[in-house]
Amino acid sequence: MSDIQIGYLGLGLLTVLLAFRVPIGVSLIAVSVGGIWAVMGWDVTWGIVRVVPYGFAANWPLSSIPMFLLMGFLCFHAGLTRGLFEAARLWLARLPGGLAVASIFGASGFAAVTGSSLACAAAMGRIAVPEMTRQGYDIRLATGTVAAAGTIGALIPPSILLILYGIIAQVPISDLFIGGVSAGLLTMVAYVATVMIWSTLRPEAAPRITEPSTARARFRALVEIWPVLLLILGVFGGLFGGIFTPTEAGGVGAFLSLVIAAMKRSLTLAAIRQSVSETLMTSASLFIIAIGASMLTRFLALSGVGEALSDAVLQLGLDPVLLMLGIIAIYMVLGMFLEPMGAMMLTLPVLLPITAEAGFNGLWFGIVVAKLLEIGMITPPIGMNVFVIRGVVGNLASTGQIFRGVTWFLLADAAVVAILVSFPGLVLWLPRLLAN
Repeated sequence: MSDIQIGYLGLGLLTVLLAFRVPIGVSLIAVSVGGIWAVMGWDVTWGIVRVVPYGFAANWPLSSIPMFLLMGFLCFHAGLTRGLFEAARLWLARLPGGLAVASIFGASGFAAVTGSSLACAAAMGRIAVPEMTRQGYDIRLATGTVAAAGTIGALIPPSILLILYGIIAQVPISDLFIGGVSAGLLTMVAYVATVMIWSTLRPEAAPRITEPSTARARFRALVEIWPVLLLILGVFGGLFGGIFTPTEAGGVGAFLSLVIAAMKRSLTLAAIRQSVSETLMTSASLFIIAIGASMLTRFLALSGVGEALSDAVLQLGLDPVLLMLGIIAIYMVLGMFLEPMGAMMLTLPVLLPITAEAGFNGLWFGIVVAKLLEIGMITPPIGMNVFVIRGVVGNLASTGQIFRGVTWFLLADAAVVAILVSFPGLVLWLPRLLAN
């Protein structure tokens, strides 16, 4: 059997393992190690097994991932983000679908300190869905909005997806963060427009709020969210102002969240213990998947499959638009079955050389990939945000109702992807502006 046949056989075996729900990190490592052994022999395999995991884990920018995760978990468990929805509710409640709009703004604020879609969905689900149901909102609108709003977490920095993409694709993380702001804001506007259109077409789905709110109450609610505003200003003001690097920003953010929680007297030993525990578990799972992807990249290179796939695509003479449509289709299918991190790590070793040959801008492509991966968080049959909301709201909504609710937002996401693909300048203009 030739090396390239071994490579294709390895990809087929990887597909089978994933179909049988074997954890993606384990699947990637097992197939890569077995494939390298079949191609190069045991001595080379053992050398790669010793070098690649250390070489990847020792990558200095990776240290920002556990720090940003710790920052987000501390903010959540210390209650620093608790007032986001209340402030948005008091200021936006009188709009069509005001409470749903408020949950989108609240999720966007939460995303700026966590970078996690699941955390955004879980936090807003606990707070916003009960309030919307109390006000008579259609449960499909209430749950669908929160499930979709959670996906903004992968675009607004600090995004763990963008950090890993930047390391693998060798794109500056600070530029990805800046480009992600435009895509995140565009997504937020699309979701707000979706809620307002839904509420206007079906007023019974989102009754107008009649409870009075005074100007004093609204401004008091803004004062209550000072911890989040201070953290965002400290971390991203320093990052985009060139005071510290993206790697240092994670440590600064974790330290600031500790200080702010201590100032608010909400920093308890239990909150610290839970935050550290969740940070360690999440970081470990991310690193295992990422190391597996690095091993797969090496396997594809040694077997010649990566170069063969790239040449095959280029020989077809595909128009860049057709190539992009094919990539979108790949991520839409993968998003139905895999979690975003696994789907990204599985595809980048193959797609990055192809897109580089096609002349795609790496920064723009990273933002589009992050957006496509997050759409998978709300697509059936395995929309992880949907199942998070189902677990949070309990008997208030069925899984089917939540999936029906996110259908409107999937249409909005399709429009956002079309805009990002058609107008790359929307992503690139801000990084270029700040670079000058």
